[in-house]
Amino acid sequence: MAVRRPGRGMSPIWPVALGVFAVNVPFGFWRAGVRKLSLPWFVAVHAPVPLVVLMRYVAGLGFQLWTFPVLVGAFFAGQLVGGRLRGGERPGGGSVP
Repeated sequence: MAVRRPGRGMSPIWPVALGVFAVNVPFGFWRAGVRKLSLPWFVAVHAPVPLVVLMRYVAGLGFQLWTFPVLVGAFFAGQLVGGRLRGGERPGGGSVP
């Protein structure tokens, strides 16, 4: 399998980032409704990780260093938006206890 680098052909990074964001919104919604640092909270944060790895693999992104800022940003943005949709995020940060 050929290694893709920025600037060479069309990279699937943005469709994958959108998918990562979309997968994390419901998990962020769930996370905002549970006690911080509890077992359900950790599951809500970490359960999407295998799905993200699968999306990277299917898209042929591999694990090049340049992909991490975009996909990690999409991951946390999805969690944040999901939490805001539930109304559990406080303006100063943190979730409802």
